[in-house]
Amino acid sequence: METVGIRGICYDSGSSYLKGPAGAPGLIRKALRSGMMNLYAETLADLNSWETWDLGDFEIQNYFDIEALTLEHLARKQKLFTLGGDHSITYPILKAYAGNYGKLDILQIDAHPDLYQQYEEDSYSHACPFARIMEDGLAQRLVQVGIRTLNPHQKEQAGRFGVEMYTMPAGLPKLPLQFSNPVYVSLDIDALDPAFAPGVSHRESGGLTPREVITLLQSIEGEVVGADLVEYNPLRDLDGMTSEVGAKFMKELLGLLL
Repeated sequence: METVGIRGICYDSGSSYLKGPAGAPGLIRKALRSGMMNLYAETLADLNSWETWDLGDFEIQNYFDIEALTLEHLARKQKLFTLGGDHSITYPILKAYAGNYGKLDILQIDAHPDLYQQYEEDSYSHACPFARIMEDGLAQRLVQVGIRTLNPHQKEQAGRFGVEMYTMPAGLPKLPLQFSNPVYVSLDIDALDPAFAPGVSHRESGGLTPREVITLLQSIEGEVVGADLVEYNPLRDLDGMTSEVGAKFMKELLGLLL
């Protein structure tokens, strides 16, 4: 069976409101190994060996080092699962992926479009990665689900880049989600309603349930070649609730990658 490289990118300097996501990777792993749940995805993918696939956690000082690190890890593993970290990490990861895959489609599950041209004078804020990704032509297609913080600027950006956006008021996309190119999944845990995941920096009510997210993931038709799980902020969590949801999502994302 193909294995996947698992790593933590401990970086939250792109966070615009609260720090904390840099401390997330180890806590999601701790929840996964706690014995609370078995190590099979709902697809019956066997994850009992996941710790042997783990490349470790990486403390990032220079944002642009993430691309070089990802290139190094892709040379060792065909596919990577990344625990963030704030959402800014997705842009340099996708820059590295572009060298291995000529064409990529992206499924972004998120409360926020992250399409700002610049946020608080920072082009590499966690509010901007998908503007950078689309500007650089790193994705043929970007599908966003769970969006509920749209504003005029980001709506204009979405039109500029041809983003397929499913806002919460408009409803979820028709399933299955069919992709013609290799798929990268970027799952921001604040896509969930805060009732399910209070441990995020930007709580935005009116969000998805864990089951809706899992159903979206299980509906993907296309090869998933990479994924990240970002924006868990343990400093805002309640009784480890969000780390446990993160561990569940980690299982299901690893199942897709396998």
